[in-house]
Amino acid sequence: MHVHTHGDSGPTVIVLHGGPGAPGSAAALARRLGDSFRVLEPWQRGSGDAPLTVARHVADLHELVTRTGGRPALVGSSWGAMLALAYAAEHPDTAGPLVLVGCGTFDLEARARLQQTLADRTDDSLRACLARIAEQYPDPAEQMVKRHEVSNGLYAFEPLAPHPLADDPPFDLRAHEETWADMIRLQAEGVYPGAFRAIAAPVLMLHGAYDPHPGAMIRDSLLPHIPQLEYREWERCGHAPWLERHVCEEFLEALTHWLTERSAGG
Repeated sequence: MHVHTHGDSGPTVIVLHGGPGAPGSAAALARRLGDSFRVLEPWQRGSGDAPLTVARHVADLHELVTRTGGRPALVGSSWGAMLALAYAAEHPDTAGPLVLVGCGTFDLEARARLQQTLADRTDDSLRACLARIAEQYPDPAEQMVKRHEVSNGLYAFEPLAPHPLADDPPFDLRAHEETWADMIRLQAEGVYPGAFRAIAAPVLMLHGAYDPHPGAMIRDSLLPHIPQLEYREWERCGHAPWLERHVCEEFLEALTHWLTERSAGG
């Protein structure tokens, strides 16, 4: 992992990007939190000789958490929220407060709702554009990036201009496919979300009502295993609240306040 640091004072917060395989995708969130906290933004392990697994990502994160010498808060975006939960279930004694932003799905019903919402929002013009991408870009990883770019309106309500870092690495399709396949396997075997009963830390779930990931369904699938889960949802807000014009400042204020109250030193 490569770890970027934002801010140099206050409690430690680790921001976990989504994807899997999309390092830098939560950089703007990490930078804003750096105004109030010492923020570590790890770019998760990419594909290599051995297939990536959830356990490998959890082990990498544990190495980083151990180096902090405390119980840092974990703020995860999308897949990063799922990784935060997997980590806290495996290491409940070292996981600090957890914040799940636009959390991914943990059952077939929620994933079916997600896919149906995306299908309902896709018009003929977008379908044609997506079909052309497959013809214009032979590389599968590049295809996925381009599909994400043209279909951003399916996920974002009214986004601000993103602020990418100049040295963002390319999307790692192999890392995405290997990691996600392992997460689906673990869910099919009943490991998740059942293992989340071990989580002792406070947990906050923040979600946009326009996010195609069905927030209320995901919350309800987690609550039997994480009874301390708090939930807040914003209207006129999509998958990345820190980039949404109508709610970004309110979202950041609420997130900062919650973390300050619950983090060590807060």
